[in-house]
Amino acid sequence: MYDSESSSDGGWISWFCDLEGHDEAMKMILSSESPDSEDLNDQGFLEIYQCAMDLYGLIHSRFILSPRGLAMMREKYLLGTFGSCQRVLCERQLVLPIGLSEELSTSRVKTYCPRCQEVYVPRQKNLDIDGAYFGTSFSHVLLKSYPELYPKEGPVTYIPTIYGFKIFGQKGSRYEIQYDVMGKVVNQKDVDSVLKKKIASGAAGNVNGTSSDAQVNKTPAYK
Repeated sequence: MYDSESSSDGGWISWFCDLEGHDEAMKMILSSESPDSEDLNDQGFLEIYQCAMDLYGLIHSRFILSPRGLAMMREKYLLGTFGSCQRVLCERQLVLPIGLSEELSTSRVKTYCPRCQEVYVPRQKNLDIDGAYFGTSFSHVLLKSYPELYPKEGPVTYIPTIYGFKIFGQKGSRYEIQYDVMGKVVNQKDVDSVLKKKIASGAAGNVNGTSSDAQVNKTPAYK
């Protein structure tokens, strides 16, 4: 890992280049020559080549946060270079590239939809680009820098129904199950309590001779 005290005058790029073999990676980035078949069969060359890719990717992640980089990425976004959201209800909202970690070799690049604010695996097959080459903040910095890029409409929520009735415990229900940011249920006891009361109420209705049609409307399967 990079130690800010380990390089007194050049920052992380100098630190990276001072590591064994990494100065060659910088030369490779600046070279206009393409590797030949002999190079690609050389294990040592391939290791330096990967270092060069990582160095270039990390420089790229810094550049796209600069004013010039943001302006260039804005144009790419408006041209639809990064594709559109896979969610049907987002109606082909344009997306931005995003990484889920700042660390190299943690995960591949994903796409972020500013309308539903969700992250997706890109549609492109064999897209082998490290997410750290874009970082976790770029998408949000771009939108804050150009607020006109924010969608004019918010996300449309899909409401599951059965024959037009909202489903107890699911989205749109008065007793919708709620989750925290980690996906854990936070109101399960409250929902279970309501369900038990509805079941008890339904059972009492049957004992008292409530008509079947009226009872169906009180079944806990619906809102």
